[in-house]
Amino acid sequence: MRQNLRVKNEYRIDWNMKNLRKYGKAPFNMAVIHGGPGAPGEMAPVARELSSLWGVLEPLQTKATIEEQAWELKDILQRSGNLPVILIGWSWGAWLSFIFAAQYPALVKKLILIGSGPYEEKYSLDIMEIRLSRLSQEEKEEVLSLTEIMNNLAIRDKNTAMARFGDLISKADSYAPLPHRNEILECLYDVYHKVWDQASKLRSRGELLELGRNIQCPVVAIHGDYDPHPAEGVKGPLSRILKDFRFILLEKCGHQPWIERSAKDRFYDILKSEVG
Repeated sequence: MRQNLRVKNEYRIDWNMKNLRKYGKAPFNMAVIHGGPGAPGEMAPVARELSSLWGVLEPLQTKATIEEQAWELKDILQRSGNLPVILIGWSWGAWLSFIFAAQYPALVKKLILIGSGPYEEKYSLDIMEIRLSRLSQEEKEEVLSLTEIMNNLAIRDKNTAMARFGDLISKADSYAPLPHRNEILECLYDVYHKVWDQASKLRSRGELLELGRNIQCPVVAIHGDYDPHPAEGVKGPLSRILKDFRFILLEKCGHQPWIERSAKDRFYDILKSEVG
C-alpha cells in the first residue's frame, strides 16, 4: 500500500509496520478504525484529538477480504496495543470492529461504533436514494456516471472514480460541515469491491448481526440524525443482540460527527467520556 511518508508532528509511522500510524504516547489503549473499505486515513482527526490525553493507534487496512483485515488488525494490536484495547470504528470500520470484537473478545475492552451501517438489510434499501435526493441534478448524474465506471469490467483503474464518488457521497452525508481537508491517503477500489461484496452478503444472510452474540465487552453506538444510514438500523438490531449496549443520537449531525458544525463539540465530549 502506498503510504504518506511525510512525518509530521501529529503522527509518526512505525517503519516496521507501514500499515500503522501512532498518535500520542504509550501506552496505546485504543485504536481508531477507518471506513471505506479501501479508504484509509479519514480517522486521523479523531486520533489527533484523542492523542492529547491518550496513546492512539490508527491501523490502515490493506487486505482485500474481511478475514484478512481482521487478521491484520489482530497483528497490529498484538504488536503495538496495550491489550485489551478500546476499538473506535467509523462507517465500514464500525462493522470491522464489530466483527473483530466477536472473533477476538479477549482483545477488546470496549467497542464504540460511529456512523455504523445498518445491521439488517431491510434498513439499507433507501440509503442511496436519500443521498441522491440531497445532491443537485448535475451531481446526481455524475454519481450515476461514476457508478457505471466502477462497474465496468473493461476499466482497470477505478481508484480515481472511487475518490470522486466518495467526495460526492460525503457531501450528501453531511448536515452542516465545517471547513476540513480530505485526509484519505488513497482510494483502493479493489479492496472496496471485494470486502464490501463479502460484507453485504454477511448482512443479507443475517450472519453479521448474529456475530454480536459473541461480543463480551460494552458497546456504544454514536449516530447522527442526518446520517443516511438509518439510526433504527443500528439501534434496533443491536439492542436485541448485545448484552451491554447503549445508543447515542446526535442532532444536526451527518455521517462524520467530527466535521459537523453543530455536533462536533458534543461528539468529542461524548467520545472522551466513553474512553476515559
